[in-house]
Amino acid sequence: MYIEPKGIEEHKDSLPGRIGKVTFSKSGKSIYYKGKTFSRSHEACGNYFDIETGESYWISGCRKKGDDRLFPGIIEIDDDVREEYWTKIRNMPDCKDQSVIRCTGKHGGKQGRRR
Repeated sequence: MYIEPKGIEEHKDSLPGRIGKVTFSKSGKSIYYKGKTFSRSHEACGNYFDIETGESYWISGCRKKGDDRLFPGIIEIDDDVREEYWTKIRNMPDCKDQSVIRCTGKHGGKQGRRR
């Protein structure tokens, strides 16, 4: 899954995202990742929140094109999923040793003009 902390407003699009293995609760309403528990959120800046800290996160499936971020930034790939990510999801087995991606984001750095 793709996991991106949304953090405080002025830095929410510059924090690094992660590709990692998560597990789901039996109900499917909670996600567990590296000792953290995330629950569904209805806030605009994220679709999940850390139940301990209240921080917002965007968590979703990985995209085949690698454009998981909304805006340009870094994505780090956990060691235990790196080979699977590059071979099965991205179909780029030659990149299987790569642990960091510089993602252009869905908007490719194009941000709206202020008037």
